[in-house]
Amino acid sequence: MHRRTLLSAAIVSCLAFSAHAQDANQTATDLDTVTVTGIRGSMEKSLDTKREANSRVEVVTAEDVGKLPAHNVADTLQRLPGVNISSSSADEGGFDEADRVSLRGTSPSLTQTLINGHSVGSADWFVLSQGSNVGRSVSYTLLPSELVRSVEVNKSSQAKLQDGGTTGTVNIITRKPLEFANQFTAEASVGMVRSDQAKSNDPQLAGLFNYKNEDSTFGVMVQAFSQKRELRREAQEIPAGFAQIGANSAAAQSNPDLAGVYVPALLGSTLFEQTRERKGGLIGLQFKPADNLTLGLEAFSSKMDANNYNRNFMLWGSSFANSQAPDAGYIVKDGVLTNATYTGRPGTDYAVYDMIYREATAKSNYITLDADWQINDNLSAKFQAGNTKGTGSTPRQFIAEVTLANGGGASWTTHGNSAPVDWSVGGDISPAGVTSFGTWGNQEVTAEDQEKWFTADFSRYFNDGGTLSSIEFGARYADHKREALSPEGASPGDIWSALKDGATANYPGGFAGGIGGNFPRNLWYFTPGALKDAILANSTWLSNDDGPTGRHNYGGEWKVAEKNFAGYVQAKFAGDRWSGNVGLRYVNIDQDINTYQAVTDAANADVSSLFGQWKALAYNNKHDRILPSANLKFDMADDLVFRFAASQTQTLPDFSALGASSWGSDLSRTGGGGNPKLNPVLSTNFDANLEWYFMPRGLLSVGAYSMNLKDYVAFGTETQMLFSELTNQLEAYGNPPAK
Repeated sequence: MHRRTLLSAAIVSCLAFSAHAQDANQTATDLDTVTVTGIRGSMEKSLDTKREANSRVEVVTAEDVGKLPAHNVADTLQRLPGVNISSSSADEGGFDEADRVSLRGTSPSLTQTLINGHSVGSADWFVLSQGSNVGRSVSYTLLPSELVRSVEVNKSSQAKLQDGGTTGTVNIITRKPLEFANQFTAEASVGMVRSDQAKSNDPQLAGLFNYKNEDSTFGVMVQAFSQKRELRREAQEIPAGFAQIGANSAAAQSNPDLAGVYVPALLGSTLFEQTRERKGGLIGLQFKPADNLTLGLEAFSSKMDANNYNRNFMLWGSSFANSQAPDAGYIVKDGVLTNATYTGRPGTDYAVYDMIYREATAKSNYITLDADWQINDNLSAKFQAGNTKGTGSTPRQFIAEVTLANGGGASWTTHGNSAPVDWSVGGDISPAGVTSFGTWGNQEVTAEDQEKWFTADFSRYFNDGGTLSSIEFGARYADHKREALSPEGASPGDIWSALKDGATANYPGGFAGGIGGNFPRNLWYFTPGALKDAILANSTWLSNDDGPTGRHNYGGEWKVAEKNFAGYVQAKFAGDRWSGNVGLRYVNIDQDINTYQAVTDAANADVSSLFGQWKALAYNNKHDRILPSANLKFDMADDLVFRFAASQTQTLPDFSALGASSWGSDLSRTGGGGNPKLNPVLSTNFDANLEWYFMPRGLLSVGAYSMNLKDYVAFGTETQMLFSELTNQLEAYGNPPAK
């Protein structure tokens, strides 16, 4: 287990100035409107937007974002009801910056994130999220809060909303050049983030310049940001869960009551450190060639360097719990060995130590072209075309895995889920006590996420005073590709001879003092420089070799390509103190999946490398469905609103759940894999909510919702033969692949 103890404080000062042309002779005019600005005005505006909407929506405006110490867009949303944030995308652990957003306690993959109504290509810095654990959620670490004009969280569905969000849709709306009040606007934000755990003060810089001409027919906006963060996590972890003592093992033969009992596979004392440097910007152009036509171009780019070093000193329970019984007095509770002491046996290693330094980056960008055309008083049209791409890459991993505590014995005592495990190992755990060395993973791993799309949306208005106020209709086409690549890497040489006398450092003083428990804290590690230098000097990088002598890891590669066509029609109604909309959305998806399966017979292999041999597999899925939606709003009093919504929504399975080749961990002999035959997750939703607006900036609401999920992805267990980098042969691995 671990606890996050990172604390951050943001100190932000903003400088803004504006200039515009003025007449030399000014005359007094009557003041017709008072506009309230600042944080209170923005809160009122957010509630007004929510109140007037026909559907269930939460809104955060630019002032809300600007006045909060938010690191990114996800941080700004965490105070909204029903919105959950998490600080990781896979099992890399927790941090003090939000990374994923989800609604109503579900997986982030079931919540769709859009920018200005379109998809955004996303990829992650963490290596497992680049290949074997890839969802459909967006990494918010690449989206600084300074970009935002407003954020809309749609909790009920509408036919006009892009499909993909089973539980809801988050739409991030950026600022536009012609929306600024003044001809010239410039803003700067200078801040600092304090990380107490890392003992670091890091700069947070952002700036904006906007110009529009006097006629408000042309505008250009430029935004830029540069932000740095030092992160540290001090924790206790159980990284591989629990291992089971076999009925035929030596431990069970001598102590039959241990047969089938679970033990901690690994108990870790973990120090993780990372430097994140995020830089990028946004450029927006708007041009009005006519009063009824606005053209726009927007380009965004964000890149984050995220080099990180993870050290995990671990009691290696799965290596000795089957071969050796614990001393008398052990305790088994609910099928788990909760208290045990093992007397040391010569030749047995009771600890394993992983030191993993990774060079990592994540990038996201998009470019869009927009046209907003008011064709006549009763008909309007909006068109958008764009391209977005996200890339996550780990070009190099520098890894040392050593075994220690030979013959020293081990013990542990658990105290339930709310307290850390007390554990220890005996024997020599210094560098001189290393009994074996291994390495793996000095391999390029890259994830690419790209989409091209075109949308056309029309609105037909009816001004005859009838109940039907408008009909909205349109279509969308998108070509999406998600791919995991691992084309080259290094074959290790005699690394240990160069590393064993390399520079070392120690865990920080007071390590993990805030979580309690008794476990190893005074630990050493090789410095990143020593680890990197030894591996680079004693490894052979193999590139441009896709054959049996190369390091092309086909088993870590897959590709999912999806062509999505959708069309919709939605009618809006309004009557005396009520309004709403009803619509249908038709979705047609053509899905191609390419992956690999490990094989033992060379005659069945299509490709091979030093990692093994594989058969190339290709699948095609076709899905089409009509998704209905309805939203009703009743103004029961001037300050009381009741809403009801019903809809069907769907989300395609995670990319890695569909395409991922089988993968395994050499330490725990567990792994996973994809299933290309998975169906989309379909949800039938009902939502009711009562809202009392008791003051301009005050709201009290109570609601209930029901979601009936069909084809939700579950997991099953099977055993597969996979190639082990430690033994250089096929080994049996077992852990749930998607099912």
